[in-house]
Amino acid sequence: MSLAQQDIQFDEILSRYRSDPFDYVDIHAVHAGQVRFLVEEGSEVEGVSGEWKHIPGTGLFEITRERNAKVITSKTNGVVSSLNKELDGEFVEAGTKLLTIKHPLKKKEIIESILQEVLYILPAPERARYYFSMDVQSRINQKGARSVVVQHGDEIITMSLMKRDTPVYYTGEPGIIHSVYFKPGDSVDQGAPLMGVCPEEKLPLIRKIITRVKAEWE
Repeated sequence: MSLAQQDIQFDEILSRYRSDPFDYVDIHAVHAGQVRFLVEEGSEVEGVSGEWKHIPGTGLFEITRERNAKVITSKTNGVVSSLNKELDGEFVEAGTKLLTIKHPLKKKEIIESILQEVLYILPAPERARYYFSMDVQSRINQKGARSVVVQHGDEIITMSLMKRDTPVYYTGEPGIIHSVYFKPGDSVDQGAPLMGVCPEEKLPLIRKIITRVKAEWE
């Protein structure tokens, strides 16, 4: 793809974020139980706050199973844009969509969202703890992640699940590790991004994206 074609695609992406600079976060039932909503459509909600992230967010709903009631709080700030009111007081299965929060994206979040569209993203195969392979971690320690070039088939990450370590191989196009989305040893949900890889010829485009967003968004 030529740089001119990339520019056209890039302008389309920027235009989309200008017209709708929000993330729509769907909230699902964490397990089966009876639901009682604590918010209404249009309610403003806050995410976790405090210096040590010790203040929980706004209560969204209470779910009761076997007489044990659990309040689920918001992880993000925004407005409740839709609410499945008909489920209030009803028994629902795990995974049932209950409501959606319309979250206004900050400049940094817009950059990250766009990068996740243009980088090659390696997702977590399962919910587990993840570490870089010893070789990759050594190179990151010496010169930083963006000095590390990865190739298709490279063993770059180790997945640690139930005391068993499994290598994770890179399957995308060659490039540098541009973005890392986990801290080694942290538990990562299945499907969540682990890292984003950028072919070296696309680096000027990535820098242009970051510069434009920083300049154009408040």
